Order: sequence, then structure tokens, then C-alpha cells
Amino acid sequence: MKRAKERGLRQLHTAKAISSLPCRGASRYAGGNQDEGTMAKHKSGLFDNIKTLAFALGLALLFRSFLFEPFHIPSGSMRPGLLEGDFLFVSKYSYGYSRYSFPFAASVNWMEGRTSDAMPERGDVIVFRNPDTPSINFIKRVIGLPGDRIRVLDGRVILNGELLTYDRIDDFNFPIPGKPNGPVLRYEEELPTGKSYEVLDMTGFGRLDNTKEFLVPEGEIFVMGDNRDDSEDSRAPNGFGYVPREYIVGRAEIILISFNVFADVSLTDPMSWGELIRGDRFFKVIR
Repeated sequence: MKRAKERGLRQLHTAKAISSLPCRGASRYAGGNQDEGTMAKHKSGLFDNIKTLAFALGLALLFRSFLFEPFHIPSGSMRPGLLEGDFLFVSKYSYGYSRYSFPFAASVNWMEGRTSDAMPERGDVIVFRNPDTPSINFIKRVIGLPGDRIRVLDGRVILNGELLTYDRIDDFNFPIPGKPNGPVLRYEEELPTGKSYEVLDMTGFGRLDNTKEFLVPEGEIFVMGDNRDDSEDSRAPNGFGYVPREYIVGRAEIILISFNVFADVSLTDPMSWGELIRGDRFFKVIR
């Protein structure tokens, strides 16, 4: 009786000891579930980030293709209205769409003509693809429409037999490092429609100051830069000539921001950094 009682106590202690041992297999199984759950969460988070990025890029592409596209001014052919370092928005919907309206689709001939018959107006500032090299964008002002007769005589535009109106205003001075600086003659040029804008006359004997008479063909336009003696445009004998409507990207609307690319700025001199920004040109509507 006593031995049976002692055996019972030993079995009880053994059962308690066994029950207190860690279950390694179970721990490994539970840990495996936790690792798999963490990996699933990471994958889900990465997928969500990719979806968000793709959505943002899609919206940006739609905005750029159908509404407004940003451009910057690299040269001085449109001074004084547009300066090197200006960043502007071009409306894509103003004249309808063609294959050249879309940033990455111009190289494929998947679309003929334009979706609208809307024509630019004389005096509009437009961005267009160079008809000779469509990968390059130009920005100029529309002077002539289909059927117009245009001639330049002594630097003055004659449109359909009538000399445009020119009013002398204050000189333009735009210093450029490494080049002679000085006042440039500035005029207010007015079209028969009453629209006016500023143009420059750097010299009285520019190579494009006297031209033949041009007759603008159907479906094309005649463009000129506002800096008349420093612009390659429809006047140039060996230039791109007339611009077909299909090559128009859009109408220049507003200057968003402007950087003075000629500013003498030093990274070690924070006081000079303010010269880099042309604050007076922010959100300036393009005439």
C-alpha cells in the first residue's frame, strides 16, 4: 500500500515536469506563421506603393497630354516677352489634338490631322514641333494664317499689303555675360485685330529685315520670334518655313516661375542666391 502510494506520487511529479517542458515544435510552427504574416504585410505594402506611384504617374501623363504641359525657354528668340530661364505652361486643348500633342507618341504615325478645326489667332504665342526635326520644340508668335500675304521690309512687317503699327517705347537692356551689353530698340507692334506685343530691333540691317512676299498655304501658319534679329523662323530661306497645323503642340499661357540663368551666383555666398529667382515674373500671363 505504501509502495503504491509512492509510485503514484512519482508519476504525478513526472507528469507535472513533462507539462512544464517547452513545446519546441509548436513554437517553430507559431513563429513560422508570424514570419509568413510579416512577409505578406510587406508584399501588400509594396504593392500598394507601386499602385499609388503608377496612379500618380498616370494622372501626370493625362494632365500633360490633355491639359497643360510645362516648357522652359532656352534661347533669346522671344525676348523681351519671354526670357531664358522662364518656365511656362502650354495649354494642349486650345487647338485640338494631334499626334504631336502627346509627349511620347509623336514618333508613331497613329493619328492624322487634328481633332479640331480651331486655328490659332494672329498674335498667339505657340509651341510647335520643328517640321524638319519633330523631336525639337520651338516657340514663336503667329503672324500669318492661311491665305495671308506677308513681307518684311526694313524690319517692319507688311501683312496683306498693310504695314503693322509700331510705337517706340523704352529701350530694352538685358545684360549677358561675355557679350556686348547695351540698350536695344523696343517697339509695341500692333496687328490689325488690335492685339499688341513688344518686339526688339537689335540692328537696322539684320539678315531677315528684308524678305520676299510669302503666301501662307492652306493648313499652315507663318511664325516669327519677337527678337526679330535673333530668331530663326518662317522668314529664314533655309529654315523650317511654314508650320503645318498638325505640328502645333499648344498655346503658351502663363509663366509659372523664372530663373535668372545669367546671375552671378556663388554656392558659398548665400546672399547671392536671391539673384537666381526673377520674382516679378511669377504667374505672368503671356501676351
